[in-house]
Amino acid sequence: MLQNSKSAFGWVTIILHWLIAVLILALLALGFVMRRLPLDPSLQFSLYQWHKSFGFTVLALAALRAAWHVLDRQPQAPAGLSALERRAAGTTHAILIVLALAVPVSGWAVASTSTLNIPSFYFDWFVIPHLPMAKSEAAESFWTSAHSILAYATLGLVAFHAMAALYHHVVRRDDVLVRMLSTRPQRRRELEKTKSSQVIAKRK
Repeated sequence: MLQNSKSAFGWVTIILHWLIAVLILALLALGFVMRRLPLDPSLQFSLYQWHKSFGFTVLALAALRAAWHVLDRQPQAPAGLSALERRAAGTTHAILIVLALAVPVSGWAVASTSTLNIPSFYFDWFVIPHLPMAKSEAAESFWTSAHSILAYATLGLVAFHAMAALYHHVVRRDDVLVRMLSTRPQRRRELEKTKSSQVIAKRK
């Protein structure tokens, strides 16, 4: 099932969700290494190029995810969630989609306004042109700060999102996390319940 249904996410949404999540976490780790650790200049240059390449990849995937979010139907919230929880979940997802676009765009702006005018090599395949922005130290400093703030905001929201998903899975035992792992979460939970019943019956 590629598209979302009334009760479950489709494979397009699931794959984009996890692929973007993994790439964002990798970019945050790479950003910390290349800016905070003492590195050989040539290695640091390579890491910056890898960081930009993966950032452009996230931007493309996030744009696709945003379009898919608008065009495809959204599954109904799992039973048992309050109206406040549903609004919070919807708002969190929307903000994460916006941040997945804003963080790489702000990084692109850093490269575009830098007075060093270093080209952005996309995995050494081709050069991605800079945005039509004026180059200055002030502009570069502004976009560097914006990129950093947005990245840390993303990290914080991703951590909150992950903890909420684990809470629902472990404590509430609902389908909030499971349906982002399978296109048939209800059937999967029914199978789990059947297995649990069988185990209990055997113990008796």
